[in-house]
Amino acid sequence: MTAETDLTDLTTAREQAARLAEESARAAGVHLRTVEGVAPLAAVADYFSDVWRTPRSSPPLPAEVLHSVVHAGGAVHAAYTVAGARLAGACAAVFGPPAGADAYSLLAAADAGLGPVVKQAQRAWLLERGARTLRWTFDPLVARNARFNLVKLGATGTEYLVDFYGPMADGVNDGDESDRLTVTWDLVSPRRPPAPAAVPPALDSARAAGSDLAPDGGPLARRSPDDRTLWCRVPHDVVALRVTDPALALRWRHAVREVFTKAFAEGFTATGMSRDGWYTLARKEGSPA
Repeated sequence: MTAETDLTDLTTAREQAARLAEESARAAGVHLRTVEGVAPLAAVADYFSDVWRTPRSSPPLPAEVLHSVVHAGGAVHAAYTVAGARLAGACAAVFGPPAGADAYSLLAAADAGLGPVVKQAQRAWLLERGARTLRWTFDPLVARNARFNLVKLGATGTEYLVDFYGPMADGVNDGDESDRLTVTWDLVSPRRPPAPAAVPPALDSARAAGSDLAPDGGPLARRSPDDRTLWCRVPHDVVALRVTDPALALRWRHAVREVFTKAFAEGFTATGMSRDGWYTLARKEGSPA
């Protein structure tokens, strides 16, 4: 690829991303803007507290940290409803190495249906400033977040992190171990996820991968006959399970961790999530089967 071709692709991606961000916001009935100043950033910190169920005195990202993000050249985006100007979503990102090409999303949250709107605004802003990729982490046991990241956005799970944050004391993660899956989003050319019909496979055409049974007694993981694809199941709602049966939730954590750490060591990445809780992991090109 020549430098001229690369510049053309980036220019096209910027234009398309800006248009998609604008159209998504209009269709959702919100407006997006970058946030600066004491009061607006404090409101975003409060919003994050409400989503993660922490006291507003102890938000996941304090207002002073958000100030530092903006001062360092990053951005805090916020979505406001057109009617009433209520805060309905927010995200924060900073640039990472190599400078100007990679960015890191610290936190993102949104009301129902507004997640793609917030992320597309973030993507357009980053592309305009030269970023090519955006990385962030999420709890791999939360199936709805996996589907959002891998299927709706077209990001790829590229790294499994064991107990990444250590013990967490918010209302969502309390009592669990903080394993995280890193996803990488190609901002220029987001990956197109596989067709829904391919996820998950017919289990009778695959073979067991690791432990045969999940903590609930059902199947946990399967491999394709050619060993190029692996599927792993997660619980339907781990956030609720932590409340009703924390010991069972922790067994799920350890079972899925075993499958993922082995798979990533073998050269797999996470590429999809079905509606009924099955991850698709694909072996990277060049990785021996």
